[in-house]
Amino acid sequence: MTLDNLDIKILNMLQENARTKRNVLAEAVGLSLPSLSERLKKLEEHGIIEGYYTKLNRKYFKYDIMAFISIVMESSKYYNELAENIKKTPEILECYSILGEGSHIVKAVVKDTQSLENLLSKIQSWKGVTRTVSSFVLSAIKESTKINI
Repeated sequence: MTLDNLDIKILNMLQENARTKRNVLAEAVGLSLPSLSERLKKLEEHGIIEGYYTKLNRKYFKYDIMAFISIVMESSKYYNELAENIKKTPEILECYSILGEGSHIVKAVVKDTQSLENLLSKIQSWKGVTRTVSSFVLSAIKESTKINI
């Protein structure tokens, strides 16, 4: 799918506010509501729009600790099992396969240090995990899902 300037304007507006009403989007880009709806449907079908999200304030829910945990694996033969364990662990928000120190890095949120200790023990008990290295977030200077298009 080739994107035109209208598609890019729509996508940028949705990145700023995913709750922007369709009639507002249509008016902003000069399209009828049915034409805009058709464009959005195509953007979704082609996987350009992957979803619409709400960002919650984690501190409101008492998730006071955010950590990035580097996971060192014994062998890549445990990759699928690790992936399944990560998917089943609600404290882990994101996971990436990486090059460099470790094989994976995860972003996790927990309520307190005891919860973090429990999470680290869980991860370290997974088959193939030889070591973890944790970094704690003190404050967030920038958090975004917006990409420059």
